[in-house]
Amino acid sequence: MRINKFLASAGVASRRECDKLITEGRVKINGKTAELGAEVGGDDEVFVNGNKVVIKKNEYYLLNKPKGYICSVSDDKGRKTVMDLMPQGVGRIYPVGRLDYDSEGLLIMTTDGELAQKLMHPSNEVPKTYLVKVEGTVTEASLNPIRSGIEIDGYITKKCKAHIVETNKAYTKVHITITEGKNREIRKMFAAIGKEVMLLKRIKIGEITLRGLDRGSYRKLTAQEIAYLNSI
Repeated sequence: MRINKFLASAGVASRRECDKLITEGRVKINGKTAELGAEVGGDDEVFVNGNKVVIKKNEYYLLNKPKGYICSVSDDKGRKTVMDLMPQGVGRIYPVGRLDYDSEGLLIMTTDGELAQKLMHPSNEVPKTYLVKVEGTVTEASLNPIRSGIEIDGYITKKCKAHIVETNKAYTKVHITITEGKNREIRKMFAAIGKEVMLLKRIKIGEITLRGLDRGSYRKLTAQEIAYLNSI
């Protein structure tokens, strides 16, 4: 494993920041100053600023985020973050992707930066399914512009799947599956057809679901779920 990846996997810093530590001569491998691109194996000892670095086993959690929390490890405005819902001593964990302050639902939390980047990268087109509750009546036909791609903020959204699961005069519930995730995209998509979103809840990422997980609760991902996410 390359030294910068080793350090990043151990939670020292990002790969770019680790490269800086290496060029500054602050990283040693088996007592010798490390060079950029150096490889390390299981028997090598790595030190940063004189402190031994050990890779801890990655942790993977599924969180059912409630409204009123931001997807960040900290907030300079003093708002509650998803970290407030996680167990103490969980390590350098962070959310995979974003759910805005007023949205809720499925959020993967992990220390595995490699997997996080893979799941978030647009080219991988990982499907994410949401329950959307909008005001008033919506017809299947009125969802066609959303399905085929609709213009918001000067760009056309990618094609997606959408179908009605409940409707009446007061509101309509829609399941929508998208493969991108731009800022407040779903809210803007429905606004473009004249509908205000009353509730937005992510219920599925790929085949991972919220089933059996109460709002505000978390659980560890199973080995099978982790293997599935790595296979996407």
